[in-house]
Amino acid sequence: MFLVRKYMEKFTVKNGKRLRFGYTTGSCATAASAAALEMLLFGSRVARADITLPSGEKASFEIGDIAAEPDQVSCSVTKDGGDDPDATHGAKIFAKVRLTEGDICVKGGEGVGLVTAKGLQCAVGEPAINPVPRRMMIENARRILQRYGADCGAEITISVPGGKDIAEKTYNPRLGIVGGISILGTTGIVDPMSEKALVDTIKAVIDKQYEEDPENILISPGNYGRDFCRDYLGLDIERAVPVSNYIGEALDYIKYKGFKKILFVGHTGKLIKIAAGVMNTHSAYADCRMEVIGVHSAICGADAKTVEQIMNCVTTDEAFDLIKDKSYYAEVKNRILEKVLYHLLFRLKGQAEIETIMFTTDRSHIIKSPGADMMTERYI
Repeated sequence: MFLVRKYMEKFTVKNGKRLRFGYTTGSCATAASAAALEMLLFGSRVARADITLPSGEKASFEIGDIAAEPDQVSCSVTKDGGDDPDATHGAKIFAKVRLTEGDICVKGGEGVGLVTAKGLQCAVGEPAINPVPRRMMIENARRILQRYGADCGAEITISVPGGKDIAEKTYNPRLGIVGGISILGTTGIVDPMSEKALVDTIKAVIDKQYEEDPENILISPGNYGRDFCRDYLGLDIERAVPVSNYIGEALDYIKYKGFKKILFVGHTGKLIKIAAGVMNTHSAYADCRMEVIGVHSAICGADAKTVEQIMNCVTTDEAFDLIKDKSYYAEVKNRILEKVLYHLLFRLKGQAEIETIMFTTDRSHIIKSPGADMMTERYI
């Protein structure tokens, strides 16, 4: 029988804030399935479930929504993502377990997505229950069966009521996962505000694009870039990979996958930072936008007053508006473009071609690399 035990909560400090760790959907599914199996074998209700995480750590979960029948038991664990802004936080992860004559198997039920595209960790046609959570469920179930000396297998079905609606707030639709959320987690623990989780999601989207076209890839930091691709360039934005602020990590993975041609489209507010070698464009890491425009304007002939005005600007739109009528305007844009391409190519180590298009919010300032127009034709 499970011991009722409260494990110490884990915390981390980020940006001066104390943040609480949470648990993945995979850990919640494992706890629910372990409790359901325990109740099916033992015959008594279980209030909490203790499971072993991939790291070997133990974790304890409160069990709810118990429904016991002679041949099966179902129950739930409410997802606690800690202080991470996760779309699945608060969702109920259900597990229904019945004994079988075969081995232990894991199935997906209501609210668990179905994989429809190649390149993901689960095969096409399978429920989106990733390998590590699947292994967690099987290993924890096997330990329980062995503890009771049960010479049988178990069928575990995971479901998430409302999972289809939750999935619309995630990357799942872009990944080709339909009908619900994914059961995820490599460590079992949610690191609050984790960059790794975001980068892993970006890699998953890149994997999907690789299956569709292993030669060419279109990337953009965010919604501004996607809107520009669709509305101004007329491109198929479903083929655009949103890389957020993680330019360096995205390029590293694109290089690793072996793509040959990259089209990079984004707002000047982010891409212009690359001219200074900044590969994480989040404002918490660096904000050198005005320094970049100011220095290159000075080199091209801007006087001290103009440079000072540039340095006092809030947006790149405002800064470029200041110099749009100057004789050196085009030269400033060209110099910035050269520096952006230099740092992008340096990161790629010459293993892929890259073209870029930068734009301001009102689209009045466009900066394109020489081969950008030709490369955009691949995405129309």
